Amino acid sequence: MSDTTLPTVQLGTNGPLVGAQGLGCMGMSEFYGPTDTDEALATMGAALEAGVTLFDTADMYGYGRNEEFIGPFVRAHRDQVVLATKFAIERREDDPTFRAVRNDAPYIRSAVDASLRRLGVDHIDLYYMHRRDPGVPLAESIGAMAELVQAGKVRHLGLSEVSAGELREAHAIHPIAAVQTEWSVFSRDAEAKVVPAAAELGVAFVPYSPLGRGFLTGSFQAAEQLGADDFRRSQPRFTGDSAAVNGELLAPLREVAEARGATLAQVALAWVQQRAEVHGLTVVPIPGTRKRTRLLENAGAVALELTAEELALLEPIAGKVDGDRYWDMQFTHVGRD
Repeated sequence: MSDTTLPTVQLGTNGPLVGAQGLGCMGMSEFYGPTDTDEALATMGAALEAGVTLFDTADMYGYGRNEEFIGPFVRAHRDQVVLATKFAIERREDDPTFRAVRNDAPYIRSAVDASLRRLGVDHIDLYYMHRRDPGVPLAESIGAMAELVQAGKVRHLGLSEVSAGELREAHAIHPIAAVQTEWSVFSRDAEAKVVPAAAELGVAFVPYSPLGRGFLTGSFQAAEQLGADDFRRSQPRFTGDSAAVNGELLAPLREVAEARGATLAQVALAWVQQRAEVHGLTVVPIPGTRKRTRLLENAGAVALELTAEELALLEPIAGKVDGDRYWDMQFTHVGRD
């Protein structure tokens, strides 16, 4: 499967048109070990050529360095790139263990200005609240975000890892174009409440980690195989007995991939893409990669449509996965649904 012609879809009822698959840029600056920056830049160029237009970053990736890294590319292709970034997770470089979630209005106003400076642009196309602090009223947070739209600093609003109730409440304050949550053949908790709410409201769904942070590609079998600075070494699903159990669950993916002349990644992405038909909403997965070969492989998934029999073969996988997505799920929608 190598067809890289991506159709376009609309993010939300009044959102921007984007390629049916986006690009997660997080790993270009941190989390997955050393990056070949020249290859990462070439990968972004290959993405545009393939019809990938939604580029996803966040202010906390690399302590802001991810925004600085992709900024020149975005500026050079501003008319083509739909730029998404996020605020809310506060980090301190002098204390790598520090994490805080900030949703208060003053923080939001300062965060967007800092992102605009690092990116070197005058507006952000899609601005997400990265995580939800339930201690701050949504009226304050979404109200502040709406002010950014009115000021021209932001074009559209998004939310990440919110509950169905929070999505409905936020959308009533200001239209939400997209909601972002982990969603893959391994991670389907969003389907219970958040996905139906998004479909009801006309909000697009942007699955992050649609390849299970690389595990669904078969590129590694356990955290111990990863570099010492790879954050997946601390993910429950990839450690100890959980890794062994979950590795066995790739067998149906391999069966489908071999029968269709596709890769494991393409089958996993095709499954996510077809959730749009199942649930009646726009779905734009954002697999992350730093390599052109992987980018083209991922984009090729748009040409793969799984049969009812193949979907049935993959259906039981999520229910057998061992371990949560994170050690602490309190800042995901699961912790508040």
